[in-house]
Amino acid sequence: MDTNKRPETMERITTPELANAFIDEQVAAVRAQVGDKKVLLALSGGVDSSVVAALLIKAIGKQLVCVHVNHGLMRKGESEQVIEVFRNQLDANLIYIDATDRFLDLLKDVAEPEKKRKIIGGEFIKVFDEEASKLEGISFLAQGTIYPDILESDGVKAHHNVGGLPEDMQFELVEPVKLLFKDEVRVVGKALGLPASMVDRQPFPGPGLGVRCLGAITRDRLHALREADAILREEFENAGLNKTVWQYFIAVPDMKSVGVRNDKRYEGWPAIIRAINTTDAMSATIEEIPYALLHKITARITAEVEGINRVLYDLTPKPVGTIEWE
Repeated sequence: MDTNKRPETMERITTPELANAFIDEQVAAVRAQVGDKKVLLALSGGVDSSVVAALLIKAIGKQLVCVHVNHGLMRKGESEQVIEVFRNQLDANLIYIDATDRFLDLLKDVAEPEKKRKIIGGEFIKVFDEEASKLEGISFLAQGTIYPDILESDGVKAHHNVGGLPEDMQFELVEPVKLLFKDEVRVVGKALGLPASMVDRQPFPGPGLGVRCLGAITRDRLHALREADAILREEFENAGLNKTVWQYFIAVPDMKSVGVRNDKRYEGWPAIIRAINTTDAMSATIEEIPYALLHKITARITAEVEGINRVLYDLTPKPVGTIEWE
């Protein structure tokens, strides 16, 4: 039997009851697989890795070692939330590494998207390997692989949970949610008691803002992107759109256009809003955002974010356009 194939008889997890049944089943399976050994998990703060972490904490407690690597490409406030939820609330065995400079130095002048993904993914594994080698007796590696990752891992994405690990890694994998779809993972996360802000968090690519700061990443443009993205998220939440829109974010390309500020001409970057809906991430439709809200977001971003002088709205569905720009 292919353990990477979801059985046709498997019911879609939509209720707390089904989620709790799944959790009990996985807790037992993880305990049986792991025994008294230690498990290492890269905890990105995304929905998938957070749910896996909470599930494993429930199953094996301090035998789980979570490593959160801040690669400097996180959204505003994300690393802080990981520390708050896992270290302070769930009392997890959490190691936090701020590797911002290390990643941004490697990415300097690299414009090609696939190359950026490979550098970020490769460096992540290096940082991870270094941490793992400092730890005693780690036998397992947990991953937040979900079913769409398995369906898409036929070479479409270079940096993904599936297939990106070096050959010589001596860990057996623990992948408790690998047969679940994203909406099911969220239901399970809520049943595990994770905060809604984390469980309802949008899908966020492994390379983070690295694939939204288009072209070669510079610190000033990355900072502008992070601030603009935080404004977009705040305004969507205030308008209740975070409940109805699957994914929304800003991309900032490496190009400037002329604008006017304080009666002077100056050059700035455009911020591009992407807001899409999808059920399976395989195809996506464009969300109709009220113009009044778009005007408000535009006014705030252009006034509050240094270096951005235009706001654009991307109207392209998938297909033709992918969800991410890079």
